[in-house]
Amino acid sequence: MNKKQAVLLTVVGLVAILLAFMDTKRLWFRLDLTEGKAYTISRASKELFKEIEERVTITYYLSEKLSKVHPVPAEIKDLLREYAAFSRGRIRVVFQDPVKTGTVAAAERLGILPQQIQTVEKDQSSVATVYTGIVVEYLDRTEAIPVAFSLDTLEYDLTTRIRTVVRGTSRELGILVADSAKSWEKDFPYLARALDGAGFKTRTFAAGEALPQALSALLVLGGAADLDDWLVYRIDAYVRSGGRAFFAVDGVSVDSSANLEARPVGKSPLLDLLEAYGAKVSRELVLDRAALTLPFQTRSPGGGLQMRLIRYPHWVALLDRYSNRSHPVTARFGGLDLFWPSPVTAVPVAGVQSAVLASTTPESWRMTKDFTANPEMEMLFQTEAATTKGSYPLVLALSGAFPSPYAGKPKPVREGSSDVLPDLPPVPSESRLVVVGDADFATTLIQYTRSERNLDFLLNASDWLSNDDDVLSIRTRAGRDTRLDAIADPDERARAGFAAKMTNVVFVPLGVVAFAIFRALRRRKMQMSVKGENDELSA
Repeated sequence: MNKKQAVLLTVVGLVAILLAFMDTKRLWFRLDLTEGKAYTISRASKELFKEIEERVTITYYLSEKLSKVHPVPAEIKDLLREYAAFSRGRIRVVFQDPVKTGTVAAAERLGILPQQIQTVEKDQSSVATVYTGIVVEYLDRTEAIPVAFSLDTLEYDLTTRIRTVVRGTSRELGILVADSAKSWEKDFPYLARALDGAGFKTRTFAAGEALPQALSALLVLGGAADLDDWLVYRIDAYVRSGGRAFFAVDGVSVDSSANLEARPVGKSPLLDLLEAYGAKVSRELVLDRAALTLPFQTRSPGGGLQMRLIRYPHWVALLDRYSNRSHPVTARFGGLDLFWPSPVTAVPVAGVQSAVLASTTPESWRMTKDFTANPEMEMLFQTEAATTKGSYPLVLALSGAFPSPYAGKPKPVREGSSDVLPDLPPVPSESRLVVVGDADFATTLIQYTRSERNLDFLLNASDWLSNDDDVLSIRTRAGRDTRLDAIADPDERARAGFAAKMTNVVFVPLGVVAFAIFRALRRRKMQMSVKGENDELSA
């Protein structure tokens, strides 16, 4: 090769590299190194084209100001491009700055919410209004993701909304707050927000209202001590007709407004119904060394008030290692925090399959009598620990055709009511249930214990109950709890402590000393080498 050819080849190569850089917006790829490939679209998303007859339009409303200062919008664009690439022309993606295109009012009417960010330009700090939201359109139907600024659940949010507009049906959950002292608005605002963010519509019911079969699922929150046979019959009729339900119930009631007074639930038609279905909620408490911390106020020896923190065994932290990884709900279990839980045991029932979803550690124990929940009486917490120590199931999933305890019997009647209960279907339809032995785990208590993972679990259960198993697989890939919980197992904790102590006290100092010796020997060797060379030159 002569000099002229070499120069020509070099110029051509540089031009090719320059053109490649100029075309990087068209030539793109994403390398996903996360555990479980959380940011690679799943098979369910790739095969959406099979359900789409007309074209779906996904519009990403993104302010240029935001895209210039943050990398997340570019990642969202990449994900949207993947939807279009796998859709075989059925999905069209549009990127639009609502400010530049003058479509701010239209975007907000579709559900996109403005956000405020702080910007710095020419040493001047200011607050700018920006948009980063997605609208999915199909025919005359639209669904919005008001704010899209994270990839954690974006694929789940997109796929569920695409299915909603294509099928023309929404996923509606019935909400039955069955504890007389609680209300949906006051006690479950975080759950309401999480369900709305996941694309679920919610509809609240009063105890005793007819429950339509069109519901995707029913959430029964509490009620073990308050629902009578007349009210429970309605729930049974719903389940027997094929309705799916989630039950969060107590076996022992703890009154947080009365010095944490604990008492077992008395006669309970709701607990009897669940036992007939195959899930026995015992009138006991489960305590565990794997527990959350409780701050409480007490009196000091001097008579003043002081704050104390204790590891409160009544607030049980269910760990991923004691979960059922083969079940869709807990395939990637991120943990669950339960407050004053009761054990939930599977009872053999013909035609019903049961699966334990989560259990306590082997270091847990039961409180079967003389119930004590007041943290000032912690010396009584382990009274029965020696005789009841073991692992206990707290979450159960059931599927099958559930028998009714009211079948073949006269319908319950309510004194003073003229309402007539409907007949039960003669043959039960296939259904699904999830039972948790705690009625408080989704209440506002989660704000004090940083238990947002409880909402993730409930969303996973709602997906499974709604029969969207493939969509559930998307959510559970990204669900990972990063909270640094204390090591529950005492032997493992001791080993970890010993390893940390040896590393910091022995190995780190030895490493420093060894490095210093190595440096000194190396310097000495170099000095001797230089001295030898000088001696040779002198000679």
